[in-house]
Amino acid sequence: MANIVIMPKLGQATEESTIVKWRKKEGETVKKGDILFEMETDKAVLEAESFFEGTLLKVLVPEGVTVPVNAPVAFIGAPGEPLPEPPPITAPKPEGREEPKPASPKQQPLSTQPAAPAASDTGLPTAVPRPTGQKPPPAPTRKAVSPRARALARACVIDASRIPGTGPGGRVTESDVAAYLAAKGYDRMRISPAAKKLAALNNLDILDIRGTGEGGRIMVHDVERAMKEKPRPMSRMRQVIARRLTESFTTIPHFYVTVSADMTDLMAYRKQLKEQGRSYTVTDFVLEAVVLSLIEFPAVNSVTDGINIRWRGSVDLGVAVALEEGLVVPVIRSADSLSMPELRDAAKALAEKARSGRLLPDDMTGSSFTVSNMGMLNVENFHAIINPGEGAILAVSSTMETPVAREGKIVVRAMMKMTLSADHRIVDGATGAAFVNAVKSKLEDIELWKTLT
Repeated sequence: MANIVIMPKLGQATEESTIVKWRKKEGETVKKGDILFEMETDKAVLEAESFFEGTLLKVLVPEGVTVPVNAPVAFIGAPGEPLPEPPPITAPKPEGREEPKPASPKQQPLSTQPAAPAASDTGLPTAVPRPTGQKPPPAPTRKAVSPRARALARACVIDASRIPGTGPGGRVTESDVAAYLAAKGYDRMRISPAAKKLAALNNLDILDIRGTGEGGRIMVHDVERAMKEKPRPMSRMRQVIARRLTESFTTIPHFYVTVSADMTDLMAYRKQLKEQGRSYTVTDFVLEAVVLSLIEFPAVNSVTDGINIRWRGSVDLGVAVALEEGLVVPVIRSADSLSMPELRDAAKALAEKARSGRLLPDDMTGSSFTVSNMGMLNVENFHAIINPGEGAILAVSSTMETPVAREGKIVVRAMMKMTLSADHRIVDGATGAAFVNAVKSKLEDIELWKTLT
C-alpha cells in the first residue's frame, strides 16, 4: 500500500508551511533520507526528508501552496499500485481553545433578528451565517472581450482589461481597442521587435514602459527594467518580519541610549588570544558583556504586555543573523549558565546553522534579549527595533579609529558605538543608560576578559 507523505511539524509554534519547491518529481525513485521538497515556515526555509522508499507516485500539494502541518502532500509506493484516498486536510486547532458545543433546544434564542457579529480572539468580527434563502453575492467576473479585440490587444502587447467596452454588457470590441490605441498615441510609439517580444512573454503592457532609446524608442533594457519593477509577492519570511516589526514599532514605546566603547585595548588583547590559538570575535565579547549586564539589570531582561511585567529567569540571548532572504534571530538558551568559550561555540554553531538553512522554528523562539551586530558592515551607528516578546535590543556598530580627547590630548582610539533600544514601559531612561554603560565598562575591562577567556 502506498505511503502518505505529510507536512512535518517542525516546531511547537508552527501550524502551517508552504511548499516552496519539489526536489523530486512524480515518477522518480525516492530513497530514505532523500530531500523531497523545500518548505517555508514563518521563520525559515527548510528541507523535508523522505521516511519512505519507492517511487513518488503523486504530488498532492503543488509549489506555492500553504497547508497545515500533518496535511497529506504526496504518495510514495511501488509503480502502478493504487492510491488510497488521502485523509481530509483540517486546519490545526489552536492550543487551549475548546470547540464550541452546540446549544440545546432550550438555549436557542427566540429572537428572529440576525445576531450581531461575534468578536474573535483577534478583535475582528467573525462571519455571520447567511439567512436561509438569501443568495450569496455574485462572484466578480472577468471583463468580456471579443476574440478579435483580444487578438488585436495581444498583437499590440497591451492589457485589454483596461479598455472601456461599448459592446453589449460592456464587452470590449475590436473598435474599442483601436480607439484606445489611437487615444494613447500607439501609432507614434517606436518599439524594437526584441523589446516587444520580451514584453509579451512577461505579460507587460507596452504602454506602461518608458523608452530610453533614440527618440523614445523602447529597447530591451527598458523592458528588463519594467520586469524588475513588476510587483511580486513577499516571501512568507519577509511578510512575517514586516508584520512583527510593524507591530513592535507601533505598539512599543521605544527610546534609545547610545554610548561609545573604547575597544583599543580589547582589540589588542583579542590579537594576543588569536596568536595563542584562541580565536574570539568582537561579537563574542559583546555577547558575554551583555549577559553579565543583564544579570545586573533584570528589568532589561523582562517583557510586558502593557498590564503585567514578566521577568525572565534566565538569559535566553537572541543573536541576529542576516540571510539573503531576511533576518533571523537564533536563540542561545540559558546563556547566563555558559562559560565564555561555551557561549562563543554556541553562537558560532547557530550562525552556521542559520546560513546553511538548518534552523528549526524552535531555534528562533523564546529570546529574552537580542544583540544585532552590524560591525562587519562599516556602520557608524544605527537603531534596532525591539524583537516582539522582549523588552530591549542592543545595536552594535563598527569599530572605527576615531580622534578622542584623553587627559587633555587628542589621540586616535578604536571606538565602537552601541545603541540600546528599550521599551519605556518597563525600562526608564536611567536604567537604560546604566545598563548600556555597564556593557561599555565590561568591554573596556581587560582584567575581566583575562579571567573569562
